[in-house]
Amino acid sequence: MNIGALLKLPPQTDLNRFVQVVNDTLNYYDIFRCRLVFHPVTNDICQRFDGEIIPVVIEKISDEELEQRKKELMQPYELVNKPLYRIYIFETPTAKYLYLDFYHAILDGTSASVLFWREVAMRYKGKKITRTPLNYADYILDELKVSPEELAEGYNFWHEMLNNIDPEKYLPLEDVGNFEDVEFGQMHSLLVLIKNITQKYFVKNVHNENIFFLAAAMLTFAKISGSKISFMNWIHNGRHTMQERRLMGAMLEQYFIVWNFEKDMTAAEFLNGIAEKMNVSLKYRRSLEAAYSAPIELECPTFNFQKNILTFPLGDSTCEVVDLPPNKWTFAENSLDIEVNLNDDGNYYIYFDYDSGAHSAEVMEKFAATFDEIVLQLQDENILISKIL
Repeated sequence: MNIGALLKLPPQTDLNRFVQVVNDTLNYYDIFRCRLVFHPVTNDICQRFDGEIIPVVIEKISDEELEQRKKELMQPYELVNKPLYRIYIFETPTAKYLYLDFYHAILDGTSASVLFWREVAMRYKGKKITRTPLNYADYILDELKVSPEELAEGYNFWHEMLNNIDPEKYLPLEDVGNFEDVEFGQMHSLLVLIKNITQKYFVKNVHNENIFFLAAAMLTFAKISGSKISFMNWIHNGRHTMQERRLMGAMLEQYFIVWNFEKDMTAAEFLNGIAEKMNVSLKYRRSLEAAYSAPIELECPTFNFQKNILTFPLGDSTCEVVDLPPNKWTFAENSLDIEVNLNDDGNYYIYFDYDSGAHSAEVMEKFAATFDEIVLQLQDENILISKIL
């Protein structure tokens, strides 16, 4: 899938200088030269970092033509040996726009909304980039340097966690009703406001939003499915060092997490337990490949927490996101992705991407409502988990 946005630039933007800094940024980092190709020996999909950077140009079009171009930009990528980004600068009779679109294999949300824009804004303001660029290809090679002992320890950890897990117990496939009326692999989306919490709650809270909402999601799956075992994947931004926090690229890591609700405890104890499990998983992050390459990977719901950024600084003014297209699926492995998004106004939304052949809209709406109720209950740290379930 790909992530993109249409930004309205300040009226005073010097487009000639702006297009130059965008092109300079693209040429500075090897991630934009990344191409997906078939390996000549194994025929596996792999990455090369020697592709051509095609210069961005200013396109003068009408407002009507802009609407048509927006529809064209919704199309999926051609993936094999093609650029994995689309950047266009439009000038219409009424405004100036930038359209950014990145295939998720090269940039994650942090790279697209923070690192890329920060670089462009610095260059536009006339600041010289003096440091040597960090190469994503070098990062990938460094990540492969894991000792056999570390791999074995991590493999045992993940294998023990995943042993005897049955993924069909979490949201029953039967919820779609008549299978003849649905098409597996057809992705749908749903966005629902979370009414029972705002960002103010986390100002003095011990646990951050990622821990809190992951815990709520696991409780929701257990309550809806009636299972005492809850099993999910959770997304981490993959940036563990200061150097990695300056590195553009797709650095998302996906971790398994399992919880058995047979033992009762308070909400505070449960949240502490989720936080501890997440920390232990991070210890074995470089062994995840061993787990995925073994026959123990299971399809299960994926959870992600992220913040929506809708304004970006440029010069002495700001750009505004005027269109934020939903993710466009080129292919998908997960039948259910759950995101909790924080908006600029301090409100949270729960967002689903789901396979309509596996899950119905009614069950997704029920999940959102149940999730919201559990979010409210979890704010009482003394409540017993058995009371929530």
